[in-house]
Amino acid sequence: MMKTFLLKSVVFSLACLVLASPAMAQAKFGTVNLRKVFDNYYKTKQADTQLKERAADFDKQRKEFIDSYQKANEEYKKLLDSTSDQAVSAEERDRRKNSAEAKLRDIKEIEGQINQFDRSARTTLDEQKRRMREQILRQIQEVVTEKAKAAGMTMVWDTASESINNTPILMYTNGENDISDAVLKKLNEGAPADFVKSNADTSITGGAATGFDTAPVKTK
Repeated sequence: MMKTFLLKSVVFSLACLVLASPAMAQAKFGTVNLRKVFDNYYKTKQADTQLKERAADFDKQRKEFIDSYQKANEEYKKLLDSTSDQAVSAEERDRRKNSAEAKLRDIKEIEGQINQFDRSARTTLDEQKRRMREQILRQIQEVVTEKAKAAGMTMVWDTASESINNTPILMYTNGENDISDAVLKKLNEGAPADFVKSNADTSITGGAATGFDTAPVKTK
């Protein structure tokens, strides 16, 4: 945490020095709302859907484990109750006791399988999410760079970014050189028809709030 704070402090100090230099006085700066672009990029929505479908598959598989676990518990309780049945011989009660102990071992094994499955599913989903997010951010950065160079900009600031104290890094912009919409338009040129239709009457100003890069994918 301290290393991150110091790094951000150094970056901020360097930025201040650069902006204060005479050479930068004539520079042209641009802005982009990365959150808005990320949330409204059609590939983000596709990735979010894929993650939810993968999570649903894991939920289905997990339910099978849970069903087996519950069934084993019910069988164990019946066997355990039957061990005190005085209507049967002592030999039979011992046999039922051994069966109950064996069933209890099965239950413990299923518990271990469920825990292992949960860890594996969570790791798989997190890794898939990370890969998709990195790929999407690379594509966004490429278009931002393209638009910035075409407009003769020397630097582009993310208006959605925040400091370590959760305060805005860019305190003010008049929006004159904001390229968010231009970047989104370029990114969504290859969007499928269903995406275009679903967003035809929806403003993209506030972002889609997909939760793809903020909320953890749950497996249960």
